[in-house]
Amino acid sequence: MEWRFGDKHSFMAKLKELFDGGLSPKKVDIYMPHPDHDIEHLIEEYTPPSKLKYFTLIGGLTGVTTGFVFQAWSSLDYPIIVGGKPLLSWVAFVIVGFELTILFGALSTFVGMLLLGKFPKFCKMFELPEETGNEYVIRIEDEA
Repeated sequence: MEWRFGDKHSFMAKLKELFDGGLSPKKVDIYMPHPDHDIEHLIEEYTPPSKLKYFTLIGGLTGVTTGFVFQAWSSLDYPIIVGGKPLLSWVAFVIVGFELTILFGALSTFVGMLLLGKFPKFCKMFELPEETGNEYVIRIEDEA
């Protein structure tokens, strides 16, 4: 099914009508004569938020925990008592804990992107869409 529009306002009205009717934005192909932020914002309203932030949170918490635990374990395993300094001085552990937070957060975000990202359909990549010119086009794939 395909709709063609000459102006942006009727295009956005039809797109909003389709999304309000329960159509998922993932099933719609949109062709525009130029990028438009209003259309992006409309699609974002009907798209569920990404779960990638949870990968980053878990990676960061794992990194800070690993940084503090590793240093505490090293200090207790090989104690060097000099000048009355405490064995477990958390102030000295902050730098390594922070660095491991960034490292583990970045690596887990990358892994999350690989796991949550979906591969494109290669059969659609080789299709050449017809020339739309200055028209706005909404195309819905038939699932039959």
